[in-house]
Amino acid sequence: MNNNQLYPFERNRYYAGKMLTSADFQAEQTYFNNKRRFVNNLMYGSGIVCGCGVFSLDDLSILVESGVAIDGLGREIVVDSSVVKKLSAVDGFEQLRTNRASLCLRYKENEVHAVYAVNQQESDREYEYNRISEGYQLFLMDTEDIPEEFEMETEFLTSGVLLNDDNFRVDLIMPATACKGKNIKVVLRVTKLSSENKKLSYHAQLQVPAFATRSGDHELEIGVEDVTLAEGEVLEREYWMTAQDTAALDTNVILKSGSVNAYVEDTAVACVTGFSLKILLASCKPRELVNREIGRMSLEMKNIGGTSDFIRLADLRLVRTDNAYIIEEVRETNIKKYITAPAQEMLRSNYMDYFVKETELGSGEQVVVAPQESEKQRTPRTNAPEVATGVLEIPLGDNARKGDIRYSGEIMHGLGKGNVYVEIGYEYISEDAALGANAKNTIYGNPDLFRDDANAAVDAETAVKVLNDKGSFVVAVKLLQNVDYLILSYRWVAIKFPAGNDLGLPENIEGKSISAETPTVVMGTKESHYFGVKFNNMDSSSLVYELTEPGSGEITADGIYTAPAKEGVYEVLIYCADYPSICTYAYAIVKKKGFDESEEV
Repeated sequence: MNNNQLYPFERNRYYAGKMLTSADFQAEQTYFNNKRRFVNNLMYGSGIVCGCGVFSLDDLSILVESGVAIDGLGREIVVDSSVVKKLSAVDGFEQLRTNRASLCLRYKENEVHAVYAVNQQESDREYEYNRISEGYQLFLMDTEDIPEEFEMETEFLTSGVLLNDDNFRVDLIMPATACKGKNIKVVLRVTKLSSENKKLSYHAQLQVPAFATRSGDHELEIGVEDVTLAEGEVLEREYWMTAQDTAALDTNVILKSGSVNAYVEDTAVACVTGFSLKILLASCKPRELVNREIGRMSLEMKNIGGTSDFIRLADLRLVRTDNAYIIEEVRETNIKKYITAPAQEMLRSNYMDYFVKETELGSGEQVVVAPQESEKQRTPRTNAPEVATGVLEIPLGDNARKGDIRYSGEIMHGLGKGNVYVEIGYEYISEDAALGANAKNTIYGNPDLFRDDANAAVDAETAVKVLNDKGSFVVAVKLLQNVDYLILSYRWVAIKFPAGNDLGLPENIEGKSISAETPTVVMGTKESHYFGVKFNNMDSSSLVYELTEPGSGEITADGIYTAPAKEGVYEVLIYCADYPSICTYAYAIVKKKGFDESEEV
């Protein structure tokens, strides 16, 4: 990796009488080249923009298609036409030590167009090259010599160890911040640590108070069965949940006490106890959260990662003898790194429609996706009325006479279906002495009370018909005198008040109740347990958890109880925030565990 810094930028300053030399013109080119490459590197990164496919034509030859790439220094590499090469003719072939090679692409400049040098600086240089051709170079290197990409660690993900022994390591990984009302992925990662041929089975349950699975539960079952891996190999299982739209600012994902079973070759192994991950809850969209995390990385942090001056096109597997070689395989999958170009976004979106349904985020037995609530469901309910306003015009036509009735078209008020109150007022412009200019006025109600105003409302009777099931209304006007106007202009105001219980009216709670999923739990001191709740004959609502006695441990707003250091039976009161009379109790029996019970298996 190279750490070639293109900035700070310095450009020519021109002034009258300045003598320009070749160094000045070179500085001019360097400034604009470095500025463009700097933007390329920050905005696009490095990789393939298009093309550059690699194919094996026969046992000895390869084809590299035309294409465009950008290297780690922001330089554009253009392969203007497809090229066929014998592998033995590619630079670096003679230096290969192994049977696994990587075909790479590098930016290369060539001096071209020799011209006679008028001012010869050196006696042996009669000619100079007049142009620099920006080209490319293909070369081979042993795959094992490809430098590993160094990525800066961020705080976007959080993880914890579930199991760690001589043969396997099991980690749980998920975003450190969840977006309320949105899906979130949890990854169970199994890493093989030894070269021994052994299999792992691991099963556990996570208690996730602020999240819900597809079935609406607050417990997520995770695990793998009879997994066999090579040393250093990694297996991942994905699970999906939905973050609930709660008032809490954070939550904890904990391992359910007594739920862990882990076996290596049918032998039980000790697992981590007291596992807990703290997750922040944010009222923002995932894209906003991701953009914030990516954008917070400073320029110095980006430079620490270093840059590569070549692009890896494909890996080749060769069969070599003392006098010959055969191209056995050309592999591009997971080798090429592509750049997401904005010009391809429309095509990319069309292609992605074949794989991802907007309302579903994955499938398969390892993926659990909880249904998303609609935007309307996630919007906090308030007692404030909804208001909309606008201007409407009613054409009168020529020679409108007293007694004529005219109608507006159907107007959508935008507040949706339901009972909506609509008021209209005549809108006109008159001179305002205080302002010293014309001002807009609107009269609601009886215009006769403003007869002193020469421009007061036309003498007319109005009525409004609200189409409740369509979310619209129609205005009718009956003229009470002859008028010369062609159009009457009215300001309308529509008000929709919350209905039913949204107004804070008492609700019948007969037959509604809640109950603890586990009314009594036996646990050790300082252990944690989530008290889930079942809603009977009612929709889910916000809950409040309280300890009935001081010194009986701690409990979070989302129901995670942590036992105290002393034994005893402790009571937890759980009730609905909106209806405190709907409540239940749960009990924790806390016992000190012996030495042989200190670890779950």
